[in-house]
Amino acid sequence: MPFSRWLQDVAVFCFSVMAPYACSAEAVSLLQDNTFASHRSALVQIGANAAPSDTGLQRAPSLFAGRSGNSLFAPSPDRIELASAAMPIGLNSSAVQRLRHIIGQAESRRNGYDAVQHGATRRPADRPTNMTIGEIYQWIDDTPGQPHAIGRYQFIPATLRRLVNELGLPPSTRFSPHVQDQLADILLAEAGFHAANRGDMGRHEFMNNLAKIWAGLPNSTGRSHYHGYAGNAASISWASFDAQMSEIFPG
Repeated sequence: MPFSRWLQDVAVFCFSVMAPYACSAEAVSLLQDNTFASHRSALVQIGANAAPSDTGLQRAPSLFAGRSGNSLFAPSPDRIELASAAMPIGLNSSAVQRLRHIIGQAESRRNGYDAVQHGATRRPADRPTNMTIGEIYQWIDDTPGQPHAIGRYQFIPATLRRLVNELGLPPSTRFSPHVQDQLADILLAEAGFHAANRGDMGRHEFMNNLAKIWAGLPNSTGRSHYHGYAGNAASISWASFDAQMSEIFPG
């Protein structure tokens, strides 16, 4: 057999026998890459939630949207919707704890986690932190026609239900300080905490986003984003807000 023919036969044999294994090995190594696999669910989630536009922004409801049946407050402007489950803030984060404190100052300074909006004439039967989420829902349903903002972060019904659903909490869950913090952390992420923490979002932009969620915080005009609606007004000054935030996000 000529040497050239022998080389051709060997090449054909090698291709027919070895190619399937080579292709299989490449496929396995690609699909089983740990880094890719660990982020795939987050990528799918973000892709599914993304708005059909070039901006990649999704309209997220304000904390104060839907306070009543006719909604006294319009949805807040578009902002980046973060996959909070894929990007956890971390309950032990010093920055987050300080942010919660600032919001608590503005929203519920006197009663903290047991705060109930002062306009609620028919109060819950117990302290909010002693109640289950199901009991709070029942109080809301049983007392129509009044404000229902509750807890340290003054969650209104529509926002409370949305956040509870996002965390998958059953109605039997106690409305404890820990649970309230977890719910608020979703809102912090939606406002851009991760971007601000990385330095990709300016402090004042983040502050203005927070003011669109919590009416007790001022925006850069010095007034509440919801000033005049249902008696809302900022309860701290912009200067005080900025001074506290600059300790968390300098620069």
